[in-house]
Amino acid sequence: MTEKDIHHLLGKLPQLKQEIQKVIVGQEEVLDEVLITMMAGGHGLLEGVPGLAKTLLVRTLSNAMDLGFRRIQFTPDLMPTDILGTEVLEEDHATGKRFFKFNEGPIFSNIVLADEINRTPPKTQAALLEAMQEHEVTYAGKTYFLPKPFFLLATQNPIEQAGTYPLPEAQLDRFLLYIKIKYPTEQEELNILSSTTGTRQAQVQPILSGEEVMLLRQLVREVSISDELLSFVNQLVRATRPDSTSIEFVKKYCRWGAGPRAGQALILTSKARALLNGRFAVTADDIQTMAYPVLRHRVLVNFAAEAERVTPDKVVDELLQSIKLPKAVLV
Repeated sequence: MTEKDIHHLLGKLPQLKQEIQKVIVGQEEVLDEVLITMMAGGHGLLEGVPGLAKTLLVRTLSNAMDLGFRRIQFTPDLMPTDILGTEVLEEDHATGKRFFKFNEGPIFSNIVLADEINRTPPKTQAALLEAMQEHEVTYAGKTYFLPKPFFLLATQNPIEQAGTYPLPEAQLDRFLLYIKIKYPTEQEELNILSSTTGTRQAQVQPILSGEEVMLLRQLVREVSISDELLSFVNQLVRATRPDSTSIEFVKKYCRWGAGPRAGQALILTSKARALLNGRFAVTADDIQTMAYPVLRHRVLVNFAAEAERVTPDKVVDELLQSIKLPKAVLV
């Protein structure tokens, strides 16, 4: 890509946000984190109470991109084959021979919305593991590759416990970011009421193609990061592990820390955030901002923390205060 091509491609990111904001009011931080997930080539877990437009956000994102989109409603009776696909027996009318043909499930799309993912049992949740990690599906001994680009956005409701199945830690780790959606501000809620109860329907135009998404993912990896910031990320992740950390707060309240995948996620998402903001180098602010959605589902707190209402985000607060930034780095 030439320098002109790069600037043209990056110029489409503000346009993409504008198209999504025709429908989604406010939620700037959430929207940025969803776009960062897409640019970094990962998957996102969106958590919020009912009515905060989680599903609408994902659907609007798909409308603003020239990509295939499928929505899977996760229910207690959903089976793995309902996601992956299944083989059916067919007959060749010319020869009369019968054969099995694999019918692809809804996972074979560019953008997949796993709606209310925690409403289905672990057996069905596990059907996503290979697709999320290797971007492929194995069925009856054969491997089928998913389309490129592929990324999965899952939603879950934090306030309902009956009829839900918490995601296993191994699957949580497959999500690049754990995105929490908060209530809108008073003015944002007023705008929502005004824009959604009339007759006018916003029309969202596709801005990015699949090929451009793949180019963006390549550009993200070319964003530079200093050795000092790499070392800072490494210290940050290693400090989450209670058996080896020197931070007393972590020893007291954490029962499990983040693995190496957290460091990879933090670096990639920091690079994507830099690119989203028109920069070609990672700053300390990128890392400190992305530390929360990267680590909140990878740091497991213990019973003492739950009793005292110490959340993983509070643990990240303590980590960022305890681990000093290296000198002479971009802030």
